[in-house]
Amino acid sequence: MALILALSGSTIGQETPDQDLNQQVRSLLSNKCFACHGPDENARESGLRLDTREGAIESAIDLDDPLSSELIARINDDDPDSVMPPPKHGKPLSKSQKEMLAKWIKDGANYTSHWSYLKPVKSKVSELIERDAAKAIDHFVQARLVGSNLEPAKPASRATIIRRLALDLTGLPPTIDELNTFLKDESEDAYEKIVDQYLASPAYGERWAAMWLDLARYADSAGYADDRKRTIWEYRDYVIRAYNENRSFKEFTVEQIAGDLLPDPTEQQKIATAFHRNTLTNSEGGTSDEEFHSAAVVDRVNTTLAVWMGTTIACAQCHTHKYDPITQKEYFQLYDFFNQSADFDRPDERPLLEIYDAAKRKKKAKLASMIAAKEKESDSTPEESEIDQWLTEMKQEFRDVETSEIQGQFVRIDLAGKNKILSLAEVKVWSEADGEKQNLAMDGKAKQSSTAYEGPAKLANDGNVEGDFEKKSVTHTATETDPWWEVDLGESKSISSISIWHRTGSKIHERSNGFQVSILDKDRNSVFSQSFENALATEQVVAVEPIAADILAILKKDEPLSTDDRETINRHYVGLKKRKIQLELARLNSQLKKVRPTTTVPIMESLAAGKQRTTKIQIRGSYLDTGETVTAGTPSAFHKLLASDQAQKEKAQPDRMDLAHWLVDSNNPLTARVVVNRYWEQLFGIGLVETSEEFGAQGELPSHPRLLDWLAADLVEHNWDTRRLLKQIVMSKTYRQSSNADSISLELDPNNRLIARGPRVRLTAEMIRDQALAISGLLSKKMYGPPVQPPQPKVGLKPAFSGQTTDWTDSVGENRYRRGIYTEWRRSAPYPSMSTFDVNSREVCELRRSSTNTPLQALVTLNDPVYVEAAQALARRITSETDLQSASEKASFALQLCLIRKPTQTEIGRVRLLFEETKDHFESNQDAAKELATDPLHPAAAPENGEVDWVELAAWTTVANVLFNLDEMLMKP
Repeated sequence: MALILALSGSTIGQETPDQDLNQQVRSLLSNKCFACHGPDENARESGLRLDTREGAIESAIDLDDPLSSELIARINDDDPDSVMPPPKHGKPLSKSQKEMLAKWIKDGANYTSHWSYLKPVKSKVSELIERDAAKAIDHFVQARLVGSNLEPAKPASRATIIRRLALDLTGLPPTIDELNTFLKDESEDAYEKIVDQYLASPAYGERWAAMWLDLARYADSAGYADDRKRTIWEYRDYVIRAYNENRSFKEFTVEQIAGDLLPDPTEQQKIATAFHRNTLTNSEGGTSDEEFHSAAVVDRVNTTLAVWMGTTIACAQCHTHKYDPITQKEYFQLYDFFNQSADFDRPDERPLLEIYDAAKRKKKAKLASMIAAKEKESDSTPEESEIDQWLTEMKQEFRDVETSEIQGQFVRIDLAGKNKILSLAEVKVWSEADGEKQNLAMDGKAKQSSTAYEGPAKLANDGNVEGDFEKKSVTHTATETDPWWEVDLGESKSISSISIWHRTGSKIHERSNGFQVSILDKDRNSVFSQSFENALATEQVVAVEPIAADILAILKKDEPLSTDDRETINRHYVGLKKRKIQLELARLNSQLKKVRPTTTVPIMESLAAGKQRTTKIQIRGSYLDTGETVTAGTPSAFHKLLASDQAQKEKAQPDRMDLAHWLVDSNNPLTARVVVNRYWEQLFGIGLVETSEEFGAQGELPSHPRLLDWLAADLVEHNWDTRRLLKQIVMSKTYRQSSNADSISLELDPNNRLIARGPRVRLTAEMIRDQALAISGLLSKKMYGPPVQPPQPKVGLKPAFSGQTTDWTDSVGENRYRRGIYTEWRRSAPYPSMSTFDVNSREVCELRRSSTNTPLQALVTLNDPVYVEAAQALARRITSETDLQSASEKASFALQLCLIRKPTQTEIGRVRLLFEETKDHFESNQDAAKELATDPLHPAAAPENGEVDWVELAAWTTVANVLFNLDEMLMKP
């Protein structure tokens, strides 16, 4: 019991001993009693409530005669029908637990708020410690050790600490050069310099983003039965950039919860909101969009409270929480924040943000500028001088002709509007000479804006006027904005009329209502244009009139123009110019539409005013059975929800922006603690609160409450700077302890909860893979971009209702060797080797990865193509070192590369012996040697003089494979 009390913080916690006893009693009551006698009135038995002092005193506690209290009598009862808690609910209370309850009642049965619902405050420390958080960490940890009769471990060796630090901060091992530089640096700030170097490394963002992607349930597929692919990798890149830019956690939070609601949000701020678009989407036919939209909103509520506040709230979806003071109504008030988003379980993932690379952004901007200029020109009135110049040119051109012919090189058909399809059976372009008509289109070259359903443009100038789609005689564009078809006659020719046949069948020709026919000269200037409100089911003839008779008559006049003539000419010129500009605008807009986004990303977007959804409490969590209407709000047990700014105050009800600020409000008692605990857990393998997913009544008490609160308050004071937090922790003597444990430490504190030694935990799946690639020299430093597909077993599986196999074509080149964070993540078939090392499917938020030790993991590192290839590459790296002559020298080099320390002679001897025995084996099997040294890695290049020694390469490949499987390789030192 003494050790339990020590671990709970009773001897050094910020609370008084009485207050700490109350927290232990609250934890005990929560675990043993609240299910039947807690906040949920629908589950409360015998009308007894033990989660409040008033309820307990009313029925179970007698303050005048504490030992006669019903609570004391029931926990000590021998009758299985009367004893509390009932035997069916688990183990009975221990003697020490009964004594603790009796003491608590005797002392007045005082209740305090749950420790995590109290705002963290800094304990008073010396001015020196206040200025240096690393010293504060050591101060609080040392106080615990003194109270428990334990001594801190000795400092870790410099080689050990640099490997630990590099893996923790970058997810990669240090290089030999980094090790040697650090070992030679005898300055006082040598360690701090290497800390700053790793914190500034681009690899830092990749390592810590991997942690966040678990919380964000990031995946490159949508989940459920069909599990189709989803394009959302820009969100992953946003997270990496945010860490590398050291964005404050407050800003990081606001952008992900409500980046779209910021004033003039940037592209990156909109991308950030994909945090809550990582929810599953069900595209299976026949499913209810409302059902799965509701499921997505539920997931957003649960994930938000779990990630930011360490609170498991999911049970309150169906009933008032049994352990924490959160009602079902309050759950659906949180639900309402996310119920007003525009996504609706659509297969196309709308709303989407289109992302363009730099070249495409530049092209879009240029076209947009040109379109704006043309639109401005279209709205302007031509200058008299402009019209006069045109008039002069036209007078000269038509002075000696009685009529004018229309000359053109291109005949074009446009169909303006959104979601339009242009489908033509035939277009004939007629020219008349000496009374004979000739179809110029037959020899022309046709094209169209797009092609769909096997309807190419050439079907409209092949002479076949039949409009039956089934007979493959008509063109067909995709459904698009402003589709078009045109034929190039090769040179300018005289055109007298145009005949058009549309696709026929069940009024389908009406699709083309509103089409426009244009003739363009060789410079694509319009010389004729006519629009048709209705398309005909039969031949539609377009008479190409020569220039209007009244205009021609005016052009042939020699005398000055009358006022009426001038007005006629002005109107004619304005019409011509507008038609020309409209054609040019159509061309520019067509070019603009062809600039396709580099990628897209689903984002959060609020419903427009007047279109908000009504949120109702769901009876037993069923979206089909609803009750009282609720509006957005937060649980009353926590701090007050305030409007984030003046603009928010003027709104009828709070929105996601208010929720985002509520999460990182300085009065929020949980978020800063949860963040600190999460980072501590990543570094030490276990948090100051072991149940990092649960800070509520069902969670464990913190091992170092004063330290947790000090760091949490300090984080808020320094603008939620997580990089600073990390530096504080790794700079501490506590972090830099050796992980070696003596017998006393192991007996008194086997799980290292008192932190009397350094962390020794298994590396994450990503670190194990990236480390092997880095040591072998294969690792690519390429960052960002679409997910990659490194080698994995081919099994031929397909998700239900999906034609997409889970197999893939392995990436080639450097994409094959990129860091694990860039590996495509399919929820129905997670990448096998990393899944074996405890990465979950990410269908839901993963708050804490388990760390298992199974034979399957050894099979991965021994046989997976990635690790075999890394072993082959490491063998070539070893043999390419010309300065290494003997097997012992090469063995020493290989060990130092892998373990980042100087190996012992015993280790060198064992590796040399393995090499020699393996070499002897392959001497008599050259083909096997070559296969082991080259498959799957490409054949090794021959040295300048001589041939490749396949036997030596195969032997060192075997050695490298063994080294990758050393316990020391898989563990943080």
